[in-house]
Amino acid sequence: MKKIIYLILCLAGFNASGQVIDTAKKVNIADTLKKDLFTAPDTVKHLRGKAWALVPPSVLIAYGASNFFFKPVRRLDVSINNDIMEDAPNFRHHPENFFQFAPVALVYGLNLVGVHGKNTFIDRTLIFAMAEGMMGLTTFGIKKISHRLRPDGSNYYSFPSGHTANAFLGAEFMAQELGDKSIAYSAVGYSFATATGILRMYNRDHWFSDVVAGAGFGILSTKAAYLLYPYIRNRLFKAGREKEINRNLPAELKKEPKTSSILLPSYNQGNLGLQFSMQF
Repeated sequence: MKKIIYLILCLAGFNASGQVIDTAKKVNIADTLKKDLFTAPDTVKHLRGKAWALVPPSVLIAYGASNFFFKPVRRLDVSINNDIMEDAPNFRHHPENFFQFAPVALVYGLNLVGVHGKNTFIDRTLIFAMAEGMMGLTTFGIKKISHRLRPDGSNYYSFPSGHTANAFLGAEFMAQELGDKSIAYSAVGYSFATATGILRMYNRDHWFSDVVAGAGFGILSTKAAYLLYPYIRNRLFKAGREKEINRNLPAELKKEPKTSSILLPSYNQGNLGLQFSMQF
């Protein structure tokens, strides 16, 4: 299993490396930072997502939760855990502590070398913060409510897997920001996330259904953040609201209004004067 994990990561990294090198040639990091940090677009209409995209991660969550009442799912959890015990009884390595953060770190790191995503630093970071907030509240709240014992018997915070949720949140974040440039970026992010989930099971921290549900919570949180953020963002900034209101107007009507002024002499009851008027 370890060899499979390493192979997936190596192949995904190799696929992405070519594009990263080509894109990053002769990049001025100072200019990139200036553009990214101090550019705040007035609207983010292009971020709008689709509600149906929330269905697949919801299915993953439903599968994971079914272990509490559906015996075949529970039996599969036990079977997979027994296979892991036979395959690697002394496995105690925790690279997943770092893998879970790798996709997000790559998004920001690649931006420094010129691989720009959909959004500037400001919007991207606010979206990520929203996703993390939703994921943290749901997963850690459910951990306390579900009270499921971990495979190693250490505590009752097994369901769902927080590491896996965080990793898949980052993977979907990377896919949203960079996936349009190359599928390799999505592959890299999801490879790290998948490896995180597998390692959580190999370290006997989680059952299979915990990991599946964790993946669902992570993906769902990111997709929900991308779906909700444009509505919040565009109502915080006046220019964004104006563009949203006028988004369906013809192009010629969206031009900036011109101003005109006129100064005329006047005569009133023997008094000379000037009249000034301006049209906006």
